[in-house]
Amino acid sequence: MNIELSFQSSGISTYTQGDKELNKDTKMSGKEITNAYLVEYQLKISSNSQDNFTKQVDTFSLADIGYSGKAIGDLSQDEAKALVSEDGFFGISQTSARIADFVLNGAGDDVEKLKAGRSGMLQGFKEAEALWGEKLPEISYTTMQKALEKVDAKLNALGVNVLDSLA
Repeated sequence: MNIELSFQSSGISTYTQGDKELNKDTKMSGKEITNAYLVEYQLKISSNSQDNFTKQVDTFSLADIGYSGKAIGDLSQDEAKALVSEDGFFGISQTSARIADFVLNGAGDDVEKLKAGRSGMLQGFKEAEALWGEKLPEISYTTMQKALEKVDAKLNALGVNVLDSLA
């Protein structure tokens, strides 16, 4: 769907969707105006998200998450296996703890922030699946499940029934 919007301080001046064009002289219902603003907002958010993601990727390093070992490309096969083993830095236990702790430390005891953080974990995982282009390695699913269990435990401790409140 190709949608282009042009705004002026008085509102939409041009709205184009495919071959259909409306201009400031065209009468639009309140619903059409609202939908046009929402589409424009979504397009801006999408663009901003992509820009932010690109900036993060360009500046991210493994040291940012606490990894201080050898460069990944310099690892032997045995060293790489050790890093993704159960107790390795990139293993299920440590990685799930880093993911969950990021949400838990940021949210504290704020239930709404915990719920939003949990939702963000799931959204990020879906985005990783889409970027990967196929099903992720099984370690990814187990890691995410462990991270969610830790956040869910905190929500339960605060009296939130996770199954009811997030369903």
